[in-house]
Amino acid sequence: MSSRRWKEIIMASIAFLILNALLWSCAQAPVIGGPVNRARLADGIYEGSYREGPNSAWVRVTIKSHTIVRIEIIEHQAWKGKQAESMVLERILAAHSTDVDAVSGATNSSRVIMNAVHKAVEKAYQN
Repeated sequence: MSSRRWKEIIMASIAFLILNALLWSCAQAPVIGGPVNRARLADGIYEGSYREGPNSAWVRVTIKSHTIVRIEIIEHQAWKGKQAESMVLERILAAHSTDVDAVSGATNSSRVIMNAVHKAVEKAYQN
């Protein structure tokens, strides 16, 4: 194969990788949660996880007296967006909702964390 053909293959591969990275970085998770129905919450410790694009989160939620009292991030994979962790958790606790304002510049990480908390809360719901 000629050196010109190799250059074309390399350039096409680089273009593909850049485009792929851009598409992944623009992927944004939908928010699946909302206000927490306290009347249905059973006390306990529940875990939830969620993944969208390059971001994923695994959380542990503690519920006492039908209220979320603690949220721990067990693992949060993010290219950027680590700064969203504490702010999003504070907002969820204050609003008692898994649909809160995302952190600017870390929208996907914020939504992934919200959705992981929502998945944990769903496990706490009693019928």
